[in-house]
Amino acid sequence: MSVKVLKPADEAYQFPLLIKQLLLSSERYAGDNEIVGGNNGRRYRYPEFIERVHRLASMLTAAGVKAGDVVAVLDWDTPRYLECFFAIPMIGAVLHTVNVRLAPEQIVYTMNHAEDKLVLAHDDFLPLLAKLQGELTTVTGYIQLSDAETPPAAPLATLGEYESLLQQADSDFDFPDFDENAVATMFYTTGTTGKPKGVYFSHRQLVLHTMALAATMSINKNMQLMHVASVYMPITPMFHVHAWGVPYAATMLGIKQVYPGRYEPATLLKLFVTEKVTFSHCVPTILQMILSSEQAKAIDLSGWQVLIGGSALTAGLAQAALARGIEIYTGYGMSETCPLLSTTWMPVNAAELSTEEQVALRTKTGRPVPLVNMRIIDENGRFLPHDGESLGEVVVRTPWLTQGYLHAPEQSDELWEGGWMRTGDVGTIDESFTLQIRDRIKDVIKTGGEWVSSLDIENLISQHPAVELAAVVGLPDDAWGERPHAIVTLRSGADVSYEDIVEHMQTYVAQGLIEKWAIPDSVKVVAEIPRTSVGKIDKKVIRELLAKH
Repeated sequence: MSVKVLKPADEAYQFPLLIKQLLLSSERYAGDNEIVGGNNGRRYRYPEFIERVHRLASMLTAAGVKAGDVVAVLDWDTPRYLECFFAIPMIGAVLHTVNVRLAPEQIVYTMNHAEDKLVLAHDDFLPLLAKLQGELTTVTGYIQLSDAETPPAAPLATLGEYESLLQQADSDFDFPDFDENAVATMFYTTGTTGKPKGVYFSHRQLVLHTMALAATMSINKNMQLMHVASVYMPITPMFHVHAWGVPYAATMLGIKQVYPGRYEPATLLKLFVTEKVTFSHCVPTILQMILSSEQAKAIDLSGWQVLIGGSALTAGLAQAALARGIEIYTGYGMSETCPLLSTTWMPVNAAELSTEEQVALRTKTGRPVPLVNMRIIDENGRFLPHDGESLGEVVVRTPWLTQGYLHAPEQSDELWEGGWMRTGDVGTIDESFTLQIRDRIKDVIKTGGEWVSSLDIENLISQHPAVELAAVVGLPDDAWGERPHAIVTLRSGADVSYEDIVEHMQTYVAQGLIEKWAIPDSVKVVAEIPRTSVGKIDKKVIRELLAKH
C-alpha cells in the first residue's frame, strides 16, 4: 500500500514510548498523595519516590548491570518492588518478576532460563537462594531486601542491603532514550502441565497498556475505579503480570498507593481501614478469604471497589460481596496479554437494577477495553457471529500481547496460529460486544456428546447458601465419555449433602438453565480447594484428587 509519510524537521524529537515517560505526570497530579508500605510502615510522597528510582538506577549501574541484562526480584508487594518496576527497565535492563510461590526446582529453571544476572531478594527468600545458588548458572550477585530496622545477617554473600546501598547511591541518574521495542519485563506462566513458559513485554507495550488501563478505569460512569482521590491497594502479587499493570497506571496518575507486603486478611483489612483504601484487585479465592475472616465481620466494607480476575467470579461470591457493600466487577486477561482484555460494563441506570440483575452484569467477562480487537472462532479458524449463542475460542489482537514464549518457537507459533493470539478460552460474544467465558478448552466437559461448561455449573452450585466455593471437573466415564464431578468448601458452621446439592440444581433444571445430565455425579466437601501459585483453582490437582476416590 502506498501511503504518505512526511519527512520531519531535522531536529524534531521522536518521542519513544518508554516506561520513564510514565513518571512525567506523577508529581503534577499527586499533590500530597503518598506511597505506603504496609510491610514496614514507611511512607513517602512522589518526589521522594522519583528520587529513589534515580538512586536505584545508580545502585544497579554500580553493581554492574548494563542494558540488556536481566535483573530478578523476589519480594512481597512493597514500595521497593514499585521502584524496581521503573528503575530496572528505565536503565535498559529487563525486570524478571520471579514467582516466589513456585517449587524450588521451578524457580531454578525460570531464573536460569531467563538468564538472570543480579538478584534482589527479600529476607524470607534468602535461605532458599542460599541452597539454590550453586544451581543458578548465570547469577553474579545478590542484594538483600529487608523490612527490619536492623537487617538480619544474610545466609549468602550479598552486595549489601537495599536501603543502605540506596542511600549511598547518586540521586541524579540520566535515563537514556532507546528503542521503545526493547524488552522491559518478563515472567513465567504458571501452567499446571509442563515447565513454566516465559513471556515478555516491551516498553511500548507497557506504556500502551497503561494508557488503555487508565482510560478503562474512568470511561464508565458507574465504574470509576481510579482518579485523583482514589487509594489503591493491590491484592494481586506484583510478580504476576505486573500486578495486572495497575501500579504503572496508579503511578502515572499520581494516586495514593498502599503496598501490603504479604497477604494476610488481618493486615489487608487494617490497611483498608487506616489508609482509606477505595480500589483493589484480586482472584476470587483471596476475596473469599477476606470475607470469611473474623476481622471482616466487624468492619464496614462499603465503598471498596474490587476488580476480580484470574478465575471466574461466581454469582454466589458476587452476592456475598455486594451484601457487604463491596462494589464488585470482573476483569479478563491472561499472562500472555499483559493482561487486560475486557472488563464489566455497567449501564447508566445500574443503580435502578435489582441485585439479581446487577450480579448477572458484574459476573460477565465484559466488554473489550480500548485498542482490543476480540473475536471468537470455530475449530476451523472461522469467525463466528456475535449473537450471544455461537460458542468458540476467544482470539485477540491488541498492541500489548507477548510476541511469543521465550526460547520456545514451536509453542510461540501455536500461540499465534492464524495471526491472532489463541487464548484457550471458550466463550460467546453478544450484539453489545460483551464476552462471556464459558470454560477453558481443556476444562469443558463432554458428556454423552454434549458440552457442559464447568464454570456454569460452579456458578450455580455457589448459590447454595451452605456453599462458600465450588470447583467442577470432568472425569472419564465408560457410558458417557465424561461426567461432571464437584468439590466444595462450606461456609462457617454450614453442612450440606450430595442430595441437597442435587435438589438445589434441580431448580435450575426446572428453569431451563441447565439440562438434568449437567448435574454432577458427585460432590465432595473439602477443607480447601487446590490452587495454583497465583491463587487460581488448580483443576489438574482436583482431577487427580477425585480420581483416587
